[in-house]
Amino acid sequence: MIDILSQYGLSLLIGQYPDGPLGGVALTLVMSVIALVVAFPVAVTVAVTRTSPIRAIRRASSVYVSLVRGIPLLLIIFWAYFVLPVVTGVTTSAAVTVICALVIYEGAYLGESIRAALEALPKGQTEAARSLGMGYRATLLKVILPQALFNCLPSMMNQFVLIVKNTSLAYIIGAHELTFSANGINAQLLTQPFQVYFILAAFYFILCYSLSRLSRLVERRVLRKRSGSQGRRTDGKSSFAEVSS
Repeated sequence: MIDILSQYGLSLLIGQYPDGPLGGVALTLVMSVIALVVAFPVAVTVAVTRTSPIRAIRRASSVYVSLVRGIPLLLIIFWAYFVLPVVTGVTTSAAVTVICALVIYEGAYLGESIRAALEALPKGQTEAARSLGMGYRATLLKVILPQALFNCLPSMMNQFVLIVKNTSLAYIIGAHELTFSANGINAQLLTQPFQVYFILAAFYFILCYSLSRLSRLVERRVLRKRSGSQGRRTDGKSSFAEVSS
């Protein structure tokens, strides 16, 4: 395995770049980051429409979520691969196709996480904002949504880990990501599939484990900030009570 890493390690990390297309771990991370960034506004829109007071909007977003969650990601990738060129009239690369499929897929799953965070907030938050004369839009944008997104940060980090693993399906349509690079190396060696795919598993484990640790760090910071803000709120109430007495 050391010989394989010494000979093909750079190919697993960056593909054929700079003499060819970017690939390997680098392309996996690039696709994952772009997919998460683009899927985020889609997910927020899904979460908001899923909790909308307008029934038709709730129904439409529910159909989208149910449809996406009921279809394997691999099938969505195939659909994007064959449908996108027909709809846009432009032949897209395999990496762009996978990013589009991941955006559709993660928009539904991350949207449900944000929706759960919205519904977990106390109803008193909305009632207090309304009592101050704020409308539905102002209440959502200035009071409810910031708190829900803050509470949902750990879930978003976990979804990023899932996106990294889901990019492994991209090799089926020829995207030069990590799994595609490993398959190419295995095709050259032919006699060492166990070693090649063990190295591939090790790469994915290191990536996902590092992101999981980062997710836990973010979660701890969120909990610390939340407890700190609650402590300041409690201290403020206590000092107000002392002044009143």
